Amino acid sequence: MREPFERVVHDHGATVLRVCRAVLGPGPDADDAWSETFLAALTAWPGLGEVTNMEAWLVRVAHHKAIDITRARARRALPSAALPDEVSTIGAPGADADGDELWAEVARLPERQRLAIAYHWFGGLSHAETAELIGGSPVAVRRAASDGLRALRRRYEAGDAREGEAR
Repeated sequence: MREPFERVVHDHGATVLRVCRAVLGPGPDADDAWSETFLAALTAWPGLGEVTNMEAWLVRVAHHKAIDITRARARRALPSAALPDEVSTIGAPGADADGDELWAEVARLPERQRLAIAYHWFGGLSHAETAELIGGSPVAVRRAASDGLRALRRRYEAGDAREGEAR
């Protein structure tokens, strides 16, 4: 007996949102990818097998939706006459200050490290499954994720040291 679709959204919604935010950054594009992921899942729901690993399947769908949005961004016209003077300080809706800082640091990582962390640590995929999504070998993906985590730790430790000095 298959679980209700609402239960799947409840159980895996946060994981899919973390993956979308890690790939696209916090904001409306990540929220759109999340919505499109679950719309695609709802469409495919009757045809999915009983033994489908829903979390891995949803992370793969989210990956494809994020790619679609990234491609759409590249085609989107940008207004050039009235650029804002500074970056918005409002942040992502519903995120706390620490969450905004984390997403900003993840967004600063090189693409391969960011995707390896997004799919392995936020999406729960194995290094082999992540390698299938982003290309390369599982060993290379493990290395990229490790390098990304090391970079994040260095930045946070440097930030903690600066905060400690200021107090």
